[in-house]
Parts: sequence; structure tokens; C-alpha cells
Amino acid sequence: MIAGKPPLQQSQLFSLKGSVLTLSILTLISFTYFSFKSLRPPLPFSPPTPQITLLPSSAAGTSTTTPSQPRIVAEKKEGNVGEEQEDNDDDFFTDIYHSPKLFKLNFEEMEKKFKIYIYPDGDPKTFYQTPRKLTGKYASEGYFFQNIRESRFRTEDPDQAHLFFIPISCHKMRGKGTSYENMTIIVQNYLDGLIAKYPYWNRTLGADHFFVTCHDVGVRATEGVPFLVKNAIRVVCSPSYDVGFIPHKDVALPQVLQPFALPAGGNDVENRTSLGFWAGHRNSKIRVILARVWENDTELDISNNRISRATGHLVYQKRFYRTKFCICPGGSQVNSARITDSIHYGCVPVILSNYYDLPFNDILDWQKFAVILRESDVYQLKQILKSISHEEFVSLHNNLVKVQKHFQWNTPPVKFDAFHMVIYELWLRHHVIKY
Repeated sequence: MIAGKPPLQQSQLFSLKGSVLTLSILTLISFTYFSFKSLRPPLPFSPPTPQITLLPSSAAGTSTTTPSQPRIVAEKKEGNVGEEQEDNDDDFFTDIYHSPKLFKLNFEEMEKKFKIYIYPDGDPKTFYQTPRKLTGKYASEGYFFQNIRESRFRTEDPDQAHLFFIPISCHKMRGKGTSYENMTIIVQNYLDGLIAKYPYWNRTLGADHFFVTCHDVGVRATEGVPFLVKNAIRVVCSPSYDVGFIPHKDVALPQVLQPFALPAGGNDVENRTSLGFWAGHRNSKIRVILARVWENDTELDISNNRISRATGHLVYQKRFYRTKFCICPGGSQVNSARITDSIHYGCVPVILSNYYDLPFNDILDWQKFAVILRESDVYQLKQILKSISHEEFVSLHNNLVKVQKHFQWNTPPVKFDAFHMVIYELWLRHHVIKY
């Protein structure tokens, strides 16, 4: 027994050495594997899938979300790669939008499903149904009245509708010389008739109804009908949240002076040698101050009145082409058609208007294509504009060109134009109402 111990100890020693060697080899392999893995470049960052936050879709008249919808969008994206690439627009992957991919997905969803019912009541020869005209600085109202009838969004079946359009035009009333008092009475009587005749208003107390007015007389006329203003969605050109405009309920309608006198500007930075430009009536406090402080400046082209046509053909419009920054102070209301003029002609708008809820500002990042100032900044206006570097100006100008299509009305309407952007805003409000 004693003589056999050394071989046993030797065997155990070899076994122990083998185990240690095996463990060392495994450790080395593991260490090598993880070391190489750590040297690999990280996978590209994958942002949260926008489908998760896609607005819930539902059948008309129900409040049940459809959880399978995001998967349908994802399957389409994977299964129809060619179509997805064909539909892609480089503009959607720039920072002019707050959430470009989400906007694109929700826009597609809206095009497929959104339906609006137009009440048929009212004589088109008086104040209802049809636009007064499609020209002038209140053309936006007229275009909407016409576009909604030309679009895929209109439904003849109110039970399929998500929203209800009240087709009364204060602009037409103004054209017929109706007083503000009588306008209010006409609006009140028309609405009372709809409520008595149809069940739809009372289902939500008007929260799924909307009306459109661009002229300030429309705002004044409808303010005399408090439950309309309080409950319905107001689509207005003068969206001042200092006097009752509610951004999450109401919609800012861009005031567009169409037809434009000259073609769209853009991609012409080298021609823009003037620092800033404004010419107009002094019909507001901010305009009076602007003219008084800067009228005689040698670098800012500021006139305290409209440029006379006697000075030449389209002189006013041509100034936009050669100017970097076009000053847009509020007038009798917070809004001004000069903003969309500036966008059309490729001149970076400088917003000088407090309490102005800018059109589409929950979709578009205005800071990327405009200069937004407080009215009190008017005294430092030139210093502020001169502090913007050439590179920053070029970026603002290039982004401005990308948003031009969103501030253009067409008949029939064209995808992503002003009409579709307003409809998209209404689509968002519809989901707020339902969910």
C-alpha cells in the first residue's frame, strides 16, 4: 500500500495539471472572443420605431384602436421596398420637420382613412357652400371651400365622417355688405338649424365640427356665438392665442395672397444683396415703430407705405428677389400675407408679431427657415440680422425652398400643399377628440 502511493500522487498531479491547463485554455478563448467582440464597430443607432407612436386608427364612429395597424405599416415597408423608395422625398429627412418619419407615416394614414362630411344646408348663392373668390389676400378661405369638394376626404355619408364641416362664409357676407351684428345672427340661425335637423352636433357638443374663415370679420362675427367658438374647431388666418385662439383645438390657416404675381424664388443666394425689406401700411403699433426707427437706415430697406405702382411694374414683388430677410410685422391682426409672400419669393421671413401661432408649427420647425423675434426686438433689428452668418443664412434659405410647397394652394389640391397641411392638422385634432 505504502509502495503504491507515489504513482497515485503522480496521477493526481497530472490530472490536476490537465484541469488547470484546460481551464486556462478556456479562459484564454473566452477572453479572446470578448476582446474581438469589443473591437467590432457598434451597430448603427436604431431610433425608436415611429410606428409605436403612430396615431391610432379606427373605424368611423368607434373609439377602439387598431393595434395591428403599426404592423401593417411595417410589413408594407419591408415587402414593398421599391415603392417605399419611390415615395421617399429627401425633404422628409431634413430637420425642417419636428418628426419627419412620423409625419410621413401619419400623412399616409390620413390619406387612406380620413373623411369629412359637409352639411348640405344653405343657398350657395348667399353665404354658404361655395367660395366668394380664389384671389386676393383672403384666398385661403376660398381655396379651402373649393378644395374640400375636389378631394378624397369628402364623404356623402355622415355616419362615415370623422369631422363635420360647417360651410358658412363670413367672407361672402362681407362681400354683400352685411353688418357684424347681422353676421352674428346669420351664423347663429344657421347653426341652430343644423343642431335641430341633425344629431351630429349634440353627440360631442360640436367638438368634431369645424368652420373656416380667413378675414378678420369672420372672427368677429363668430365670436358672437360663444358655444361655436368654445366647442368647434376654428380654422382661422388670425390665430392669436392672446385673444382666445386655442392651439391644441384650433388650426392656424396660412394667409396666402394668390395668384402670385411672379414665379417662386429660391436657390439664388448670390442675388440677394439687400439685408432687409419692408413696405406697408402703418396699421399697427409694431409697424409704426418699425418705420420710425428704421425708415432712414442705409442697410435696411424700410418704407412707411406701400410702394406705388407708378414707380414701375411689380416693383414691390421684385424687392423680395434681391433681399435676404423680409420683415413681417403683424398688422391689424397678428398675421400677415407678407409671410407667405416671403416664403414664395425665397426671402427669409422675419416674424415680428407677439402671440402668433404660426401655421403648421406643430409639424414644421419654423426656426429652421425663419427668424422669429419678439416685437420688442425691433429696436435691435439690424444688429440681429447682421449677426446671422452667411452659412446660417444659406441654411435658412435652402430650408425655405423646401417648405414652399406647403404654403401653396392648388385646384385641384396637390399632395403636401396648403390644403393637405390644413387637413392634416384637422386629422390631428380628430385624434385628440377621440382619444
